Amino acid sequence: MDFNGKVVIVTGGGQGIGRCIARTFAEKGAKVVIADIDDEAGIENEEYIKSKGGDSLFVHTDVSLEEDVKNMVDKTIKAYGKIDILINNAGIGAGGTIYTRPMEEWDRVINVNLRGTYMCSKYVAPHMRDNGGGVIINIASTRAFMSEPHTEPYSASKGGIIALTHSLAISLSYDKIRVNSISPGWIEVSEWKKSREAKKPQLTEEDHLQHPAGRVGKPEDVANACLFLCSEEASFITGANLIVDGGMTVKMIYV
Repeated sequence: MDFNGKVVIVTGGGQGIGRCIARTFAEKGAKVVIADIDDEAGIENEEYIKSKGGDSLFVHTDVSLEEDVKNMVDKTIKAYGKIDILINNAGIGAGGTIYTRPMEEWDRVINVNLRGTYMCSKYVAPHMRDNGGGVIINIASTRAFMSEPHTEPYSASKGGIIALTHSLAISLSYDKIRVNSISPGWIEVSEWKKSREAKKPQLTEEDHLQHPAGRVGKPEDVANACLFLCSEEASFITGANLIVDGGMTVKMIYV
C-alpha cells in the first residue's frame, strides 16, 4: 500500500496508538500532521519521523476546542495544500465511579472523544470534498460494546463514535469521502509513550493466552488496520467498524 504524496492528519499522534499510526503512514510515504495537546510528545514524534527521512508537521491541538481544530486544519492546508486522510485517534479516559465522578469529568471525556471526532471531521471534510474525496477513520473501542466497572464516560463516548461513523459515512458519501471506525481491544502502549515515560510492557503469559489470537495487541495492529481501510483495496468499505481485539469480544467467558 503506497501513500506517497498523501496528506494524513493523526489526532493524538504524539503518543500511544497515534504515535505508531503517524510513523506507519510516514513510512509509507505520507506527509503526516501530528495533532496533539502534549507539545513534548508531538514534537518528539515529528522529529523522529523527520530523522527517518519522512515529512511531518506538529500542530498543538486540543480537539475539544473549536478554534484549535480550525487552526490545525488551516496550518495543514497552508503547509501541504490538501488533506487526504483524517485519523480521529485522540481520546481520554476518566477516573472515579458514578458515585464520585464530577460532571466536569464526564463533559471533558465526551468533549475530547466524541465532540472532537465530530469537529475534526466537520472542518476537514470540505477540503476533502474540494480535493475529490478522502478517508476518515475514527478510533472507537470494544468498550462501545462491553464494559468493566466505572467506564461510563469512555464507553458512552466510544459508542457515540460508532454511531457517528455510520452517520458521517452516509452524509459524506456524496462527496466521495469514506468513513469507517476501528475498535481496538487491549493494545499495550507502554513502549509508545514519549521518551521520558516509555517503559517495557509488564505482561504475563496469562495476559497473552486469554486472547484467542494468543497475544495482547500492539499499536502496529491498529496502524495496519488504518493502512488497509485508507487504501484503494478498501474502496468498497464505508460505514463499517473493524474490531481489532485478538478475538476477545466474541469469546465466551465463564467464571
